[in-house]
Amino acid sequence: MFGRPKNKNGEAHRYYLLPGMGRANRKRRSTIRFWTILVGLITGLAIGAAFYIAHRWSMGY
Repeated sequence: MFGRPKNKNGEAHRYYLLPGMGRANRKRRSTIRFWTILVGLITGLAIGAAFYIAHRWSMGY
């Protein structure tokens, strides 16, 4: 933590990005998350409306 790096070239501070850790993949995951939430909401509303209509129809309203 204090002092010089382990060697003179700074090899101790080198890091590598693994596949899926880049900016493009984060943007892609964000887009997929948005569409997943949107489709889930639409599906939930459609199922809820179908239950509501079926209930009203069975009660004879």
